[in-house]
Amino acid sequence: VSLECAGFLTGIGLDTTVMMRSIPLRGFDQQMASLVTEHMESYGTKFLKRCFPTKVEKLQNNRLQVTWKNTDLGTEETDSFDTVMWAVGRAPDTKTLNLETIGVKINSETGKIIVGASEATSVPHIYAIGDITEGRPELTPTAIAAGKLLAQRLFGQSSELMDYDNVPTTVFTPLEYGCVGLSEEAAVQCHGSDNIEVYHAYYKPLEFTVAERDATQCYMKMVCLREREQRILGLHFIGPNAGEVIQGFALGIKCGATYPQLMKTVGIHPTCAEEVTKLHITKRSGLDATVTGC
Repeated sequence: VSLECAGFLTGIGLDTTVMMRSIPLRGFDQQMASLVTEHMESYGTKFLKRCFPTKVEKLQNNRLQVTWKNTDLGTEETDSFDTVMWAVGRAPDTKTLNLETIGVKINSETGKIIVGASEATSVPHIYAIGDITEGRPELTPTAIAAGKLLAQRLFGQSSELMDYDNVPTTVFTPLEYGCVGLSEEAAVQCHGSDNIEVYHAYYKPLEFTVAERDATQCYMKMVCLREREQRILGLHFIGPNAGEVIQGFALGIKCGATYPQLMKTVGIHPTCAEEVTKLHITKRSGLDATVTGC
């Protein structure tokens, strides 16, 4: 949310600064996250990296003076702003529900409700879904899907459980970042670097050509197993309408699509999505991954 808001505020001409305590887009692929912030910086968004606020004071001119500490330098700095927006994550308001009195277990650190695969809490007849549950994606469509399946199970229409793997999502920054499946870091952690193949490409969207827009950060990569079938573990895409691009490919990845299968898919020309069907250069090769020609 912080990067999305900073992006459109910069876009309407406001001087915008983002303060980050650690890494950008925690939980996402960090190569992609870096490209997103680089693009935002190139369009004027300022970043205070590895800094955290310690104090906010209202000045006589109604501006807000923010004091923060730079973790790397160990220094304390200040600046004044017209508006300060906090986007440090969400916390469920479970304390007021007194759930402990009926035996519902809660993570004491996060305040989230602990549930099993069937969405049942520690009390078998009490269920919880969505952002309030521990370890679930904080995404509206995910909660809706889980809720529908829970209702069907409760009324005997189905026994199907929600599958939380390979849930697609998009960060709606000025240059969108969409992804589905594992990040490169997560794939390496799960399977080992020797068992992972990453196909990637830098491309230029057709609509950038006439306007002569910089496409330095327009990038995609596909994370696959190196085994014979080369099952696709994750797909990451930065560019215009990334959410629209990822939505379609998410079905294939959900169904266990492999790299050879995707390479047999005919792309639609001229689209950004067709570049996914032409990925052939691996990071391991060290070759230039810039797409040339049509």
